[in-house]
Amino acid sequence: MNTTRRNFLRSISMLSATTVLPLSAFNFKKTEKLKLVLVGTGVRGTSFWGKRLVDQYADILEFVGLCDINPGRLDYAKKYIGVSCPVFTDFREMVQQTKPDLVIVTTTDATHHQFIIQGLDMGCDVLTEKPLTIDETKCQGIIDAERRSGKSLIVGFNYRWSPYATKVKELLMQNSIGKLTSVDFHWYLNTYHGASYFRRWHGLRQTGGTLWVHKATHHFDILNWWINSDPREVFAYGDLEYYGANGPFRGDNCRTCPHKSECEFHWDITKDKRMMDLYVNNEKHDGYIRDNCLYRKEINIYDKMSAQVKYQNNVVLNYSLTTYSPLEGWRVAFNGTEGRIEAWLDIPYQKEVSVSQAEMHQREMDQSGDDQAESEPIIVHKLWKDFETVQVPVERGGHGGGDKRLHDKIFVHPEKEDPFQEFATALCPY
Repeated sequence: MNTTRRNFLRSISMLSATTVLPLSAFNFKKTEKLKLVLVGTGVRGTSFWGKRLVDQYADILEFVGLCDINPGRLDYAKKYIGVSCPVFTDFREMVQQTKPDLVIVTTTDATHHQFIIQGLDMGCDVLTEKPLTIDETKCQGIIDAERRSGKSLIVGFNYRWSPYATKVKELLMQNSIGKLTSVDFHWYLNTYHGASYFRRWHGLRQTGGTLWVHKATHHFDILNWWINSDPREVFAYGDLEYYGANGPFRGDNCRTCPHKSECEFHWDITKDKRMMDLYVNNEKHDGYIRDNCLYRKEINIYDKMSAQVKYQNNVVLNYSLTTYSPLEGWRVAFNGTEGRIEAWLDIPYQKEVSVSQAEMHQREMDQSGDDQAESEPIIVHKLWKDFETVQVPVERGGHGGGDKRLHDKIFVHPEKEDPFQEFATALCPY
């Protein structure tokens, strides 16, 4: 690709940009309901950007169209979300007929740019599920479309909205450890959640951009936000040595696999009614298999990743992502000239955990709001002094409470003060 290293890094930083958009750019404070359309009716589209919006905000918004290449999933989505709007397999036709205020994009990552650019050029504001897109060329196309259209783009980064992550940001903004100098951040995906990426379209870099983009975009977004700067230099390793062709055997999918009894990763999708109704019952339309073999040879993403990043403000980051860990959780440590902050979530041996690793991910994705009150510690070390334990109220459902706070900010209180700059857009901050 004919691009300079500096331009490449600049483009990649846009994938997790933290610029705050002037809220007056969005015409959401209208007397009539906000008209929405959704393109991409998979799990995330039908639940978080579909059913939850209808359940929580039906008095201020309405869906006027749903779009997907799979007509069977469209029929299911319409019932599951609980709407009566028309459905479309052609995106342009949907936008032309329904004239929405806002387009929500939840398709495969490699196609985000198509619908973002078309939506902007057709005069709509656009909200896209993370990641923005999968490479710097598509990213630049999106930036160009936003500029020429005069419309606005929101990126659905939700992790930074959780109370725990916000408390870390607050402590850093208060200079509680002096000038920040370095950060260590490590994310562990377990053999339930981590493995699931390799069954799906995410296992192909041409559709998901690898987990550097699809999953780690969350992490780099929140790190850029915490560090309050953008990457200047990046050095990274990635490899595939556990899933894919490394497996001892393989089958067509979990349902028909002859190795069910010996495969530790066997997943019986037939026991999940939602997965059956949404995916299995509609395979005939587009051939997409939701319970694919995670040892299939076509997998070409990484299952271990490590990076060292130097930021413009001279902070150095050490990062890793593991996709076959026995536990699901993360750790971060911030070193400063006057101390150190340590934070973590879901490290089982540091707090008695009463749910299984599988249940843990299900609780995180739950949108019901029925969450028991809990608290988690953040440790603040001061040079020459004893450490302090800061207890932070936390939630488990909806990505640590981030989902509902992001929705409220976008749809209910766009004018509300944003002291921690949690609102994310695609604009480059420099």
